[in-house]
Amino acid sequence: MGNNFERARTLVEALPYIQKFTGKVVVIKYGGNAMISPELFDAVIEDIILLQLTGIHVVLVHGGGPEINDMLDRLGIESRFVNGLRYTDAETMEVVQGILCGKVNKDLVATIIRKGGSAVGICGLDAKLFEAQRMVKSDGEDYGYVGDITNVNPEAVMQAIENGHIPVVATVAFGIDDDTAYNVNADTAAAKLAIALGAEKLILLTNTRGVLRIKDDESTLIKQIRSHEIEGLMSQNIIAGGMIPKIECCADAIEGGVRRTHILDGRIEHSILIEMLTDEGAGTMIF
Repeated sequence: MGNNFERARTLVEALPYIQKFTGKVVVIKYGGNAMISPELFDAVIEDIILLQLTGIHVVLVHGGGPEINDMLDRLGIESRFVNGLRYTDAETMEVVQGILCGKVNKDLVATIIRKGGSAVGICGLDAKLFEAQRMVKSDGEDYGYVGDITNVNPEAVMQAIENGHIPVVATVAFGIDDDTAYNVNADTAAAKLAIALGAEKLILLTNTRGVLRIKDDESTLIKQIRSHEIEGLMSQNIIAGGMIPKIECCADAIEGGVRRTHILDGRIEHSILIEMLTDEGAGTMIF
């Protein structure tokens, strides 16, 4: 009886959140550790399907770094990074496109369908979803076929949503300055797509608890950050390292009209449901 009461209480707690988000678009960027662990992988997919069944329009944007590294190793191609970005020569770009738009994308689509959801795979090249030009940075470094997104054409994603599917989006972009595809940052792509779709939320799944006031001390998790507080937290070195570009993506999304952004720990089972449908939340919300 006790367990049934707890289950009922959980559902009642979720009700106002379901009512609030039904019919709204939520963009989830998925990658890293949560994609590698079978248990976490299953939990993420189950969360997404459950959200869809409650009437929330989930758009899944994915990376695939580990799979790309694995294939490059098997082909004897060296993985090289410049200032944290994958250097992408023509040979590497072929692998990136094949793995992201092919294997990873279609595996995710198939898993969602097998678990009872409805999904369709979309690559950034399709209908020129993501348009990009070669990245040129002030440091003068050459990053190869790495692109900066210049435009988003969300019609294909919107059509998939209207047809009752979960769009599963691979982050390869259509080159507008060269006859090539470009490798683009998945967090940035997710933020720009969220803006173009007028999304209610952008969720970045990471392999950290969120923004911590004291490094490596998860008890110091900062649960909420207002966008005007970001600069101060950076100057105090609280937001530092790899968290900076993620926070900047969230700030850009907020500026572009997305109401709430979240950095969640993909290592926690069902962190998406905990964040979206409970009072407690599971990571850092930036708004």
